[in-house]
Amino acid sequence: MEPSIPASAAPPTLQVRNLQTSFFTRAGEVKAVNDVSFNVGRGKVLGLVGESGSGKTVTGFSIMRLVDEPGRITGGQILFGGQDLVKASEEEMRQIRGNRVAMIFQDPMMTLNPVLRIDTQMIETMQAHRKISHEAARQRARDTLGMVGIPSPDERLKAYPHQFSGGMRQRVAIAIALLHEPDLIVADEPTTALDVTIQGQILAEVQKLAATTGTSIIWITHDLSVVAGLADDIAVMYAGRIAEYGSVADVLDHPLHPYTNGLLGSVPSRNKRGEPLRQIPGMTPSLLSLPPGCPFQNRCPRAADVCRQDPPMAEILPAHEARCFRPHLEEAGVAA
Repeated sequence: MEPSIPASAAPPTLQVRNLQTSFFTRAGEVKAVNDVSFNVGRGKVLGLVGESGSGKTVTGFSIMRLVDEPGRITGGQILFGGQDLVKASEEEMRQIRGNRVAMIFQDPMMTLNPVLRIDTQMIETMQAHRKISHEAARQRARDTLGMVGIPSPDERLKAYPHQFSGGMRQRVAIAIALLHEPDLIVADEPTTALDVTIQGQILAEVQKLAATTGTSIIWITHDLSVVAGLADDIAVMYAGRIAEYGSVADVLDHPLHPYTNGLLGSVPSRNKRGEPLRQIPGMTPSLLSLPPGCPFQNRCPRAADVCRQDPPMAEILPAHEARCFRPHLEEAGVAA
């Protein structure tokens, strides 16, 4: 019998290599995703973090091949199980989406059909991708609704989306993504509209799913507190690029990039009682008119002349990368 391959030695579920996605507008080319690379290991959760407009959602849509005109992927690779999704046909993507790769949208009505009952939508979703009896599909749908905390799932299956609250609709959308126990789930801020109790319940189920089935997850969010308790690795995005990339412990305990440091500094729990909240000055630059060099330089307290050059992504500490000429090494106990 062949020896089993340890999980750490298994190839990643997803490898994104130098991904570039642009929107071609009348005002010019908007590079929404600009040379982004990361891996997601089997059973691992990657937190993709950034402000609005940082490119994190477009990265998720690019992986799903759901970027609409005037946007398109202009370069790079999205390797899923060895297959480059950038080159996959639309028919191949239809077979992959919802079955092997699922997406949970920020707006649940992007998943739900308003004129069909919940049981119809869930059963048809399962039967579209596998041979399963109507009764077995219904039982799986019922169990999955219970998994995401929906009470009286038998009754809820007979309901229409408009009969649910916004938070309940989001839980149904999450349940539909979990139906096939896909290899990869791309989750775009799916718990933002939910109350803290339900959010915690769903995050616990997501962690359990990853641990027990080997499903890999990309969790797109602006909320560092969610990522801290959920993810294994973090990629911090700014102006279409990854600014910092590493394990949760490394990035949150020893942030290297001034932007990451600023995000963490603005979290209320990290500020002393009675003192004003620390904020990152200025605004995110327009992707149509980025400054030459580092896009964060105009907001950065550590900016110097060297920052007018384009910083490369570099491994500054072991397995901890940042795109910065003047990283915060002193906090990590390393001489600058």
